[in-house]
Amino acid sequence: MLFKPFKIGKYTIEKPIIQGGMGVGISWDQLAGNVSREGGLGVISAVGTGVYKNRKYLHGNEMVGKDHRPLEAINFYSFNALKHIFENAREICGDAPLAANILYAQSEYDRVVQDACKAGADIIITGAGLPLTMPDAAKDYPEVALVPIVSTAKALRILCRRWKKTHNRLPDAVIVEGPLSGGHQGFKYEECFLPENQLEAILPPVVEEAKEWGDIPVIAAGGVWDHDDIVRMMELGASAVQMGTRFIGTVECDASQVMKQVIIDSTEDTIKLFKSPVGYPARGVRTELHKRIEEGTAPKIACISNCVTPCHRGEEAKIVGYCIADRLSDAYDGIAETGLFFTGANGYRLNEIITVKKLMDKLMNGEEK
Repeated sequence: MLFKPFKIGKYTIEKPIIQGGMGVGISWDQLAGNVSREGGLGVISAVGTGVYKNRKYLHGNEMVGKDHRPLEAINFYSFNALKHIFENAREICGDAPLAANILYAQSEYDRVVQDACKAGADIIITGAGLPLTMPDAAKDYPEVALVPIVSTAKALRILCRRWKKTHNRLPDAVIVEGPLSGGHQGFKYEECFLPENQLEAILPPVVEEAKEWGDIPVIAAGGVWDHDDIVRMMELGASAVQMGTRFIGTVECDASQVMKQVIIDSTEDTIKLFKSPVGYPARGVRTELHKRIEEGTAPKIACISNCVTPCHRGEEAKIVGYCIADRLSDAYDGIAETGLFFTGANGYRLNEIITVKKLMDKLMNGEEK
């Protein structure tokens, strides 16, 4: 199959591969910049930018405690750091399109969308909730393309109706994500295992729904691993794919070497769905952290960063046994004992660290035989 460029709004993506937004600190300047340079769409995660490069970019240089966790959402979602990340990525990819991934569940969502637009994002991608108010957050930046993430055709229909009614606008593209993705899912725990909710089943109805609203490109995500998977998604009607976990295995990935090794060392049996303070099940590698949670010896929970609204200032974190901001920050810092390491269901298949260029070649042309 010949892969063709496609458009998201006014932006042309030369290769139909979107690198998934992964935070904290997995897809920042180096990974996103290099993916865009190689013709895909690099996506900068706006999550936890306050921990970037030893927390230099905190508002007023305020830090808290021995671990230097950012104080409040204004610091955890640091505009200064996000701007610096975009500037660095731009030095790598030039004028190629760059996107930002911003969780709908995060605190100060509207402010961070505006920060990303000011920082230089061409495209905003939002999941972790149905982003019904996304156009309002970006209303001052009409040139910025908006891409919601959905898990069902019904969700896309509801979203299009709302956007059309409130802002006379439709998504510039839509990502349909199946339950094999890393991080937070769009289904309840038990729903993630049902055949009717797998990507191959939910993609075609979303493609049909998108046609009802015009020419909205559909991007398939969740468990896409190699060239053959991309071909399969295209045959089901996708215009492109989004891939996250596979890009962790690159030299340029911003994740710590500890995180990369945790994924390489994982097995099919150690990759699990966990409860999360965000309110959705999340997939990652079972590590020492989860043993400590079960034993009651996990790090103390104190809401310092106010990272996601569904957590209610640490109340949900206490129920599930960990603070997601702290534990993802530990993973970024390479602390194996207390880090939270998200990965897609295929993470155990990662067995090497290669350059983004080599990975993109493999994805476009197939694995070397």
